[in-house]
Amino acid sequence: MSTPDGVQESRAAWRLGIITPRRKRIFFGLLVVLGLVLPYLVYPVFLMNVLCMALFASAFNLLLGYTGLLSFGHAAFLGTAGYVTGWLLRSVGLPVELGVLAGTAVATVLGWAIGALAIRRSGIYFAMITLGFAQMIYFLAVQLPFTGGEDGLQGIPQGKALGFVPLHNPYALYYFVFAIFALGFAVIYRTIHSPFGHVLRSIRENEARALSLGYDVERYKLVAFVISAGLAGLAGSTKALVLQFVTLTDVHWHKSGEVVLMTLLGGMGTVMGPSVGALLVVAMENYLTGFGDWVTVIVGTVFVAGVLAFRRGIVGEALHLARNFPF
Repeated sequence: MSTPDGVQESRAAWRLGIITPRRKRIFFGLLVVLGLVLPYLVYPVFLMNVLCMALFASAFNLLLGYTGLLSFGHAAFLGTAGYVTGWLLRSVGLPVELGVLAGTAVATVLGWAIGALAIRRSGIYFAMITLGFAQMIYFLAVQLPFTGGEDGLQGIPQGKALGFVPLHNPYALYYFVFAIFALGFAVIYRTIHSPFGHVLRSIRENEARALSLGYDVERYKLVAFVISAGLAGLAGSTKALVLQFVTLTDVHWHKSGEVVLMTLLGGMGTVMGPSVGALLVVAMENYLTGFGDWVTVIVGTVFVAGVLAFRRGIVGEALHLARNFPF
C-alpha cells in the first residue's frame, strides 16, 4: 500500500527544514495557549464537542492513516463507552474519573475482541467485519434496558472532578475535557513517532515486506486496533459527560462514516488533519441546523468538493504548499 500523501509531505517538509523540533514545540505551545483561552471567546459546549470528535477522529486516523486499516464500525467503541460511563455515573454513582476510565476500559476490551477476529482479513473484508460487529452493538443498544432504547440514556450527572471541582460549571468542565483531549492526543502522537509507529507504517506501505523482515504483522495490527478503540472509547465517555446523554446516534453506522469524512477532509496520515476535519464537520452540523435534513446534503457536498480540491486533505495540502514555498 502506498504512503498517504500527508505522510509523504510531512517527511518532505522535515527534510527541507520546514518542520523542526523547535518549530513543533512552538506550534503545539501556541495550540495549548489557544485552547486555554478559547472558552472565553467561543461557546464552551461547542468547543468540548469539537474536542471529543477530534479525539475520536485522531484515534481513527491511527488505524487508517498509519496502519492502513479502514474500519466502518468505530462508532461501536464511541457509543459503548458512552453508555457504560453514563450508566455508571447515573445508576451506580461512581466518581467522574472512574466512570470515564471504566467506559474506556470496556471499549478497549471490546476492541480487542473485535480486532482479534477482524485482522484475520484485509481490505474491504476487514471493513465489512467491523461494520457487522458495529451493527450488533447497535442492536444491543436498542434492546438492552439500561441504554434507554430509542429514548437514549439521559440525565447523566457531571459530578465533581477530583472530588471538589464542580463540572456543572462550563469552564471547569471545558478544562477537564481539554486535559483529557491533550492526554489522548499525546498518546497518539507518541505512538506514531515511536518504533512501534514506524513498524505500523511499514505494514501499511508493504505488509509482505514487513512480514518477511520478521515482524508479527497480526500482533501489531491488533495492538493498533486496540489502542484506536480505547481512545475512541475515551472520546465517547467524555462526550457522554459533556452532553449528559447518549443516544443510538452514537453507535449508528452514520457516526462511523462521519469519522471517515473528518479524517479524509482534514488529511489522512497527518497529525493535525483529523482535528481540523472534526472542527469543520461539527461546525457545519451546528451552524447549519436551520436547514433541517438538508444539512446532510450540504455536508456531503462540502466533503466531495473538499476531496476534489484538496486531494491530500486540508492539512496535507498545507504541508505540500509549505514544501514548494519554504520559509
